[in-house]
Amino acid sequence: MRVPLSWLREYVELPADVTGRSLGEQLVRAGLEVETVEESELTGPLVVGKVLTYENEPQKNGKTIRWCSLDIGKDEPQWVVCGAHNFEVGDLVVVVLPGAVLPGGFAISARKTYGHVSNGMICSSTELGLGDDGTDGIVVLEPGEGTPGDDAIKLLSLTDDVLDIAVTPDRGYCLSIRGVAREAATAYGLPLKDPAALTLTGSGDGGYPVRVDDATACTAFVTRTVTGIDAKALSPRWLQKRLLAAGMRPISIGVDVTNYVMLELGQPIHGYDKSRLSGDIVVRRATSGEKLVTLDDQTRELDAEDLLITDDSGPIGIAGVMGGASTEISGSTTDVVIEAAHFDPIVIARSSRRHKLSSEASRRFEREVDPQLPRYAAQRVADLLAELAGGTILADETVADTHPLPQPVVIRGDHPARVSGAPIAVDDAMEFLKAVGCKVEPAADDAVASPLAVGVKASSLDYESSNSCDVLTGSRLWAVTPPSWRPDLRDPNDFAEEVIRLFGFDNVPSVLPSAPGGQGLTVSQRRRRRVATALVGAGLTEVVSYPFTGDADFDAMGLPADDDRRATVKLANPISDEEPSMQTTLLSTLLRTAERNVGRGQTDLAVFQTSLVFKPKAETKAAPLLAVEARPSDSDVQSLYDALPDQPLHVGVVLTGALTPTGWWGKGRPAGWSDAVQIARLIASVVGVEPTVKNVELAPWHPGRCAEFSVDGKVVGHAGELHPKVCQAFGLPSRSSAVELDLDALIVAGPETVTAVPFSSYPVAKEDVALILAADVAAADVQAALTEGAGELLESIRLFDLYTGEQIGEGKKSLAFALRFRAADRTLKDTEVAEARQAAVQVAVERFGAVQRVG
Repeated sequence: MRVPLSWLREYVELPADVTGRSLGEQLVRAGLEVETVEESELTGPLVVGKVLTYENEPQKNGKTIRWCSLDIGKDEPQWVVCGAHNFEVGDLVVVVLPGAVLPGGFAISARKTYGHVSNGMICSSTELGLGDDGTDGIVVLEPGEGTPGDDAIKLLSLTDDVLDIAVTPDRGYCLSIRGVAREAATAYGLPLKDPAALTLTGSGDGGYPVRVDDATACTAFVTRTVTGIDAKALSPRWLQKRLLAAGMRPISIGVDVTNYVMLELGQPIHGYDKSRLSGDIVVRRATSGEKLVTLDDQTRELDAEDLLITDDSGPIGIAGVMGGASTEISGSTTDVVIEAAHFDPIVIARSSRRHKLSSEASRRFEREVDPQLPRYAAQRVADLLAELAGGTILADETVADTHPLPQPVVIRGDHPARVSGAPIAVDDAMEFLKAVGCKVEPAADDAVASPLAVGVKASSLDYESSNSCDVLTGSRLWAVTPPSWRPDLRDPNDFAEEVIRLFGFDNVPSVLPSAPGGQGLTVSQRRRRRVATALVGAGLTEVVSYPFTGDADFDAMGLPADDDRRATVKLANPISDEEPSMQTTLLSTLLRTAERNVGRGQTDLAVFQTSLVFKPKAETKAAPLLAVEARPSDSDVQSLYDALPDQPLHVGVVLTGALTPTGWWGKGRPAGWSDAVQIARLIASVVGVEPTVKNVELAPWHPGRCAEFSVDGKVVGHAGELHPKVCQAFGLPSRSSAVELDLDALIVAGPETVTAVPFSSYPVAKEDVALILAADVAAADVQAALTEGAGELLESIRLFDLYTGEQIGEGKKSLAFALRFRAADRTLKDTEVAEARQAAVQVAVERFGAVQRVG
């Protein structure tokens, strides 16, 4: 929200020495996020001039310039060259003199042009930063608006500081000058001149007919009608200047007035050309097949959840988002029907995201608009149209209002002091709440405070004697009714936060709790860190992705319709309708990360991520609201966990392109399925687990190139080459690979301590074994058999060769293993090694019918 300081001063009489920067600092202390303060670049001299004479001089380029003499309050006239012709002798104009700087850093100096030395220039509205006044010429002041030599900067209020405020979702009322003015008035302890404090002239009955079919989504709808406006009237300079400073472009008097009131009060307004309306206005949900051409000339397919504004011709607007082109105000509009309404924030937010259409109106409705404001906003628009465009306000109006009034909340008077640990007197707390706009009254004798407001332990701080009585005896109950523009104030802690905010967060003492002696990191924490360290050491880069996903990701991964990973935890208010769920597999988000990197030219990737996945439970329980008077019990904490989905920690890896690049050292090597399997083995070894590996078929991996890892019969993850269609869907290089393991399950399966293997100083005995087996026998099973048969002397075993061909016969394969034997206390004899080797081969022969290959 861009807030011009001059506009703010209209509603708060800030001290003259208050600048945009000093005001910004005060608002930051009050909890607003002031991102920048823009200070005016315009410097004088800039004066009012009176046209004394001019001569039209045609030029060779076909243009006619005027050589003008101007009275600027000096003894001698000022001579300038001007290309505009919309002024006459005797007119008052704005003259910028040499040495001045116009907006945009445009420095002015005397210069020779068209055969004359121009000592300055006559300024247009655009050059002064006032916007386009529709004349394609210079600014001509009204008679008596100034005298020659007057300071035009002061006369036209051309210098202004503009605050750019990032409004958080809970402070929607600050998307208006009215809301920010209220915060400024509170920060400086000054009264607020409320721009919404208007006299309502409407009868409340008999206006343009309206029917609301969905009173839940639309709780208020007001119409006022203004007839006979001058369609050619131009918005005055002051209004255009304020719109431009607030970041909006002036368009026409009708549109400018509705935008101005929206910025001023925070209530979005829509104006209809009355002559284009057909029948009653009806607020309803969309039906299948309906379409609407919106004001941006886009044809939009409507959804059954969209809330529409319609008439007899069909949809004429998406409620709270954007109006339709068929009833828009145009240059010939003379009669205007004004709409001011209140819509459900969630309905508007979903429509805005569904149509990828974020407007100034939707931004405000999403954060909830003051439900009691529509009548006053409609009155304000009608008054301005009558004043600025000569319109006539019809007395009849339509008011459909079913919005409930804010209800009081009973709290203890000392609640803010008790939860903050700050010496906030009860009387001060009540005054702070009144400054926010709350109504504060003593509660009835039989009133009971909200559970959130009782039982809070008093702070251990020593209160000063002057405050202790007020604070610690302030246990009487108050009924606090929030203002209509603060829907975020719902429970005692919300009110306490407002009190603390105005008391000053920097005035709340910082008291560190005494921490008990710790035990260091848990076993799980240490192993998680070791896994990350090992992966980084293996050349991978850690990334962090958003945990949101959707059906499009699952479709791209090729997951079947009945795959458990498609059962997700849905978000109540997703950032994007395309990603409305929490991830059930890391690959859904990690592959998108890889896709973005590859799309930016980084095709050789080795990335990993450790993050939670979210698996819904068969039975969903509501999370309990725990009291705050004491530490929750173990059963209380467990009840919270029971309400949450299962959230195991997974580790995911994606490999694309080359694992080692080509260079002077030789040809590079692409990453393959075996690298993914080895990374999975590395992760398991770090936590001290030796998993069982077998070949399976599972999306998104390639059939026949996917390894399943299990521990004690429980599947803990998969690794291998991605399916070609998955690589294509995500735009990844062919034969990319991926890994996903349940890290929590691996850690639980691992030993309490991972011990290093003792190193023996005795020599190793090397033996190689080549076995011919059926082609469908898994190498992992053969390796397990050899390990079992070799006994305790076997130090390591490694598959180093796979061969198929005519020499060993069809349907056969040859597997060659390197066996290493060593004893911890002696040098092995040849006979011991031979016996161990033969025992290993014997188990493979008995179990798989293996034949030892010789030569």
